[in-house]
Amino acid sequence: MATLVHEIVGDRVIHGEGTPKEQWLSCPILQQLAAFDIQAIVPMRSRVCIIAPHPDDEILGCGGLIQRLDQAGYPVTIFAVTNGTASHPDSSLYSPAQLDQIRPHETRQALAALKLQQHVERIALQIPDGEVIEQRELLKQRLKAQLQPHDVLVTTFIHDGHPDHEGTAQVIQDLATELQQPCIQVLIWAWHWAQPGDARINWKIAHKLQLSATELSHKRRAAQCFKSQLEMDPTTGQPPILSGHALQRLLQPWEVYLYEQ
Repeated sequence: MATLVHEIVGDRVIHGEGTPKEQWLSCPILQQLAAFDIQAIVPMRSRVCIIAPHPDDEILGCGGLIQRLDQAGYPVTIFAVTNGTASHPDSSLYSPAQLDQIRPHETRQALAALKLQQHVERIALQIPDGEVIEQRELLKQRLKAQLQPHDVLVTTFIHDGHPDHEGTAQVIQDLATELQQPCIQVLIWAWHWAQPGDARINWKIAHKLQLSATELSHKRRAAQCFKSQLEMDPTTGQPPILSGHALQRLLQPWEVYLYEQ
């Protein structure tokens, strides 16, 4: 979930504290969303491929879904588009070389914190952090070589507001169309820039996965594994990449997925 002080894609601007979580909790549209019915949306025998632009996106966006899929016996593979090596520019504590090791390790710790019954494979696609839009064709080639028939693809919202998130979603949407595979998109940065009922999100195709108390507890514990993103960098004086406000929005008792049947 790498970000800068400002990240602008079209009219989707990421800055400041964003929309308070209380506004989302009281949003009537969210309360009325159709339930995300895994068995109705994900065919039996399917492998679910979660394509994460950065380490932590798979947990912050889909930590509840991963647990639910695991409980239902679906195999899950995480494709790491980047290793998040550009999250701390000019840092002597978190150099790109160090982050290349730290951030995948944080993902592995987070997956362990989810208390899954099955092994989740993580495949690194090695696209440079911050360059997903420019490297879309390379990403498509690398991912296409890994996909299998009957895979279900889960990735970030195509209008999520972060260039890497949107570039990843563009590639996955193209692949899903070409390979005739289901494509499910999860909201991550949209919770920051959007407002309840925001017309820039197609709520008609949105589905809500309501998390149990145990699932939410495991997701919260997993999120704490991303220490590089949650702590201030003393070598630069920069605040945490993932602010407390952003983390609160992403650790609500539901996850929202867009899927058109």
